[in-house]
Amino acid sequence: MTLTEAAVTVPARPDAAALLPTEEPLRVLGTPAAADVDPEVLLRLHRELVLGRRYNDQATALVKQGRLAVYPSSTGQEACQVAAALALSTQDWLFPTYRDTLSVVSRGVDPVQTLTLLRGDWHTGYDPQATRVAPLCTPLATHLPHAVGLAHAARVAGDDVVALALVGDGGTSEGDFHEALNFAGVWRSPVVFLVQNNGYAISVPLAKQTAAPTLAHKAVGYGVRGVLVDGNDAPAMLGVLTEAVGRARDGGGPTLVEALTYRVDAHTNADDATRYRSAAEVERWRERDPLARLEQHLREAGLLDARTAGEAHAAAERMAADLRTRMHVEPDAVPLGLFDHVYAEPTPQLLEQQEFLLAELSGDTEDPDGSSRP
Repeated sequence: MTLTEAAVTVPARPDAAALLPTEEPLRVLGTPAAADVDPEVLLRLHRELVLGRRYNDQATALVKQGRLAVYPSSTGQEACQVAAALALSTQDWLFPTYRDTLSVVSRGVDPVQTLTLLRGDWHTGYDPQATRVAPLCTPLATHLPHAVGLAHAARVAGDDVVALALVGDGGTSEGDFHEALNFAGVWRSPVVFLVQNNGYAISVPLAKQTAAPTLAHKAVGYGVRGVLVDGNDAPAMLGVLTEAVGRARDGGGPTLVEALTYRVDAHTNADDATRYRSAAEVERWRERDPLARLEQHLREAGLLDARTAGEAHAAAERMAADLRTRMHVEPDAVPLGLFDHVYAEPTPQLLEQQEFLLAELSGDTEDPDGSSRP
């Protein structure tokens, strides 16, 4: 019997057309859809964007003052950051990267605790279980399979939990990205992947990373729905992510959202962005600033007056002053705490390293020639 003659049961294939993103990124601002958005939602977004912009500026200043070792700014990407946090319910989980501290703060985590890793004081400054926020992930995309695993485990346990994982365009070139999408597609995991496509993986432009029409198109290869959205359009971002989270919660499976945005500042304070992009390019994107665009819409719609705007900026200044004051307090460093929370049961190698550091702190270590170190 040949294969064509055999009775072969083939699982039904998903409709590929239903998984593909739209040709143009989804937008709300500047379209008729803007009139349908709840004014209270728009004002909440505006307040959060004002706070976010001031947070980014203050954190960048703290690097220059020596209070942070490094700060990967999300200036220009605030709409993505804020929407990711606001789209989640209390029981859901956020999986951020090192650039997503604003999203963590918008989720309700203390700003000083959020910046602890970037200060170099601790692995993470907040309790992931209590905040439902995973530690900031510095290795590219390694947190994405974790998000899928947590979401899948929650569903197996019958828990009402959705995981939202952020990643940059550079992270989509990592193997972990593809493994996570594959697992999520097969398991129909309640997870949302938010790709903040800011055009560069440090200095590598997107065109040198992928030949795909868009990053959202990559979703279809894993049976995952792809959505393309204007990442500098705050109400569009919130609408898309809220819908994707709701869809995942209702059993509709995972979604890959590509947000077209731009990193206005350098990759970090150690980066010279002028070596790979022009000032004219940056200026073009400043004209599409998410805060300015939302403010323009609110003013034209008669929803934002001087008093409301002033209250938002005053709250932002209070937040920045508090952050500044607390970050200038010297931390109570506990060097041996480096070994806490690494393994449930310390390994022999970890214990050996701990003993070496203890001896070094007490001045009892010896060089190979037997002489004591000062």
